Amino acid sequence: MQTTLFTLAALACFAANSLLTRGALGPGWLDAPGFTIVRLTTGAAMLAVLLRLRGTAAGERGSWRSAFALAGYAVAFTIAYTRIGAGVGALLLFGAVQVTMIGTGLVKGERPLARDWLGLILAAGGLAWLTLPGASAPDLTGALLMVIAGAAWGAYSIIGRRSRDPLAATAGNFWRAAILGAIALGWFHAPGSLTWPGVLLAATSGAIASGVGYTFWYSALPHLTAWRAALVQLSVPVITALAAIALLNETFSSRLAIATVLVAAGVGVTLARRT
Repeated sequence: MQTTLFTLAALACFAANSLLTRGALGPGWLDAPGFTIVRLTTGAAMLAVLLRLRGTAAGERGSWRSAFALAGYAVAFTIAYTRIGAGVGALLLFGAVQVTMIGTGLVKGERPLARDWLGLILAAGGLAWLTLPGASAPDLTGALLMVIAGAAWGAYSIIGRRSRDPLAATAGNFWRAAILGAIALGWFHAPGSLTWPGVLLAATSGAIASGVGYTFWYSALPHLTAWRAALVQLSVPVITALAAIALLNETFSSRLAIATVLVAAGVGVTLARRT
């Protein structure tokens, strides 16, 4: 039950990140590099405070390997975001996550059943149904960067399955990733793009949706197979779209309804099986 709650909380935070990013970048309140730099920095600061308030010694301190994966995801996604449409971008991102995590699980001996493959086909079909219609051929560089972002996030998630102290590990990963991200993206950031609403949204994304959300994710990962951890993430674009209807007054469409049913069915088919 605890793993389920951690997983749901993490997925909600992932969806919140998407909405906060749209909220900041859509009106031009902040440029993409600036958003990511603020996001990583405030995430690191929040986690440092939470770790201090906890008062117990850290069971682990994160690693540069995890930080490179996290920063690689953030940097590649940020640059790709400016070059590729949201629909095909989501498909490439989560497709790369699936290939990375499921492929690693298979190599390490995970043997999914036929119903697991069916669940993947249903969920992936739902994501494709939601994101592909109307999408044009993507910019090649943007598409490559989005695939790199997905592979990096998949690697970050795989490493997290060995975490013994999720809060401490995420805190250590974030301050390292904040340094790497600032170095990589500082060249692209336009200081004149900073506005207080944009900074506030980026800080909320970093401190709550990323810092706390990724801690939830690292708490759930040790109890999930790579297959299940990959599959449940296909629900994030659908959760984001449904939240946008409730919070941003976007229109509920038949396409979203079908995608929601397919993704929910796919995830349910796999997670319903007892291990």
